Amino acid sequence: MEHTSDTVYDGKLIHENSYPQRSAKYEEMEIDGCKIDFYDSRNKVIHEIKKSNKIESAHEWQVRYYIHILEKNGIKGVTGILEYPTLRRTQEVSLSEDDKLKIFEYEKEIISITENDICPPVICSKKCTQCSYYDFCYVEEIE
Repeated sequence: MEHTSDTVYDGKLIHENSYPQRSAKYEEMEIDGCKIDFYDSRNKVIHEIKKSNKIESAHEWQVRYYIHILEKNGIKGVTGILEYPTLRRTQEVSLSEDDKLKIFEYEKEIISITENDICPPVICSKKCTQCSYYDFCYVEEIE
């Protein structure tokens, strides 16, 4: 769904235009279904760029999850940096042992939802209208 999302496209433009010199230095990385904006393999730092005009907990968890995935694939000592070009701010992100436990619980919950034959109820939130997966939740199904 992300390839048809205006929100994702806007983020991609910010990604490409905010740090044009990065493509020569760092690489975009795809691993276990995750797409990391930039990965500095020398220093083991994930750079995740956000177009948002506010810093959100979900952004931190996204980077923590990426760190978790890299650790799961044998890359230890990874940290992350959230970058907000429109705010001219950055935020460091790391993964604690408590975070790893929460991720494990989140993964169990996701598996439970995806293996269930019944969809969970729709969450009516303003954030949903900006989500690239909006159509999955708000589509009218015909029985």
